[in-house]
Amino acid sequence: MPISFIDSHCHLDAPEFDADRDAVVARSRAAGVTQWLVPAVSAATFASTRQMQVQYGAWIAYGLHPIYVHTHRDEHLDLLRAQLAQGEAIAVGEIGLDFFVPGLDANRQIALFEAQLKLARDFDLPVIVHIRRSQDQVLKYLRKWRVKGGIAHAFNGSEQQAYEFIKLGFALGFGGAMTYSGSQRIRRLAQTLPLEHIVLETDAPDIPPSWLTGPPPERNEPAQLREIANTLAALRAQSVFDIAQIQHAAIFGALNLKCV
Repeated sequence: MPISFIDSHCHLDAPEFDADRDAVVARSRAAGVTQWLVPAVSAATFASTRQMQVQYGAWIAYGLHPIYVHTHRDEHLDLLRAQLAQGEAIAVGEIGLDFFVPGLDANRQIALFEAQLKLARDFDLPVIVHIRRSQDQVLKYLRKWRVKGGIAHAFNGSEQQAYEFIKLGFALGFGGAMTYSGSQRIRRLAQTLPLEHIVLETDAPDIPPSWLTGPPPERNEPAQLREIANTLAALRAQSVFDIAQIQHAAIFGALNLKCV
């Protein structure tokens, strides 16, 4: 039986793929990575995100990413509401808080995050959360608004924080960072956390795995998820077939989707 994987977080609409997107998708499918969740990052990318669904059948999410907080306007929340009302998205995302990049307005990030959590509640959708240097703060607002679960993208927190996300119905995203031997804490979490709450992701074209670091660094793409899955299988001493099967169930559970 062929093994099939889902890339639970990739930016297939990113301009880095404009020159060869069809080839990127073909390589992904050839590697057994046959579905992708593509989250928007701003109102300006809603149309390109939607095109990934139209052209390739990708799952999509709409949201306002915290890194681009300086570009988001209050009226973009109205655009987001209108976009979600179309019923195309399976989640609200990529949303959250980023306290790593200098110069981002923390209060504005929080205001936008809360507003988008309210929208997720209004539309009964899960969320895809960005949690860089902000795990406890994101958890605070998730407890306040109690959305319908989702995925904690690029999880790199503590074991205690991991279980707090799990309690709230979230799966934890692991990807390229897990492939570096120096990422000992992330690798230990990938090895010991319940596999049914772990999902795999590339964040392509970002967060390249260890074998793409160059020089010069190569562009990450969804096809790399197959080797990322092999890394997780090796860490856990399990077959990659088991990893694929359990990951499939974990994604469907976290996003409240029906298995087909």
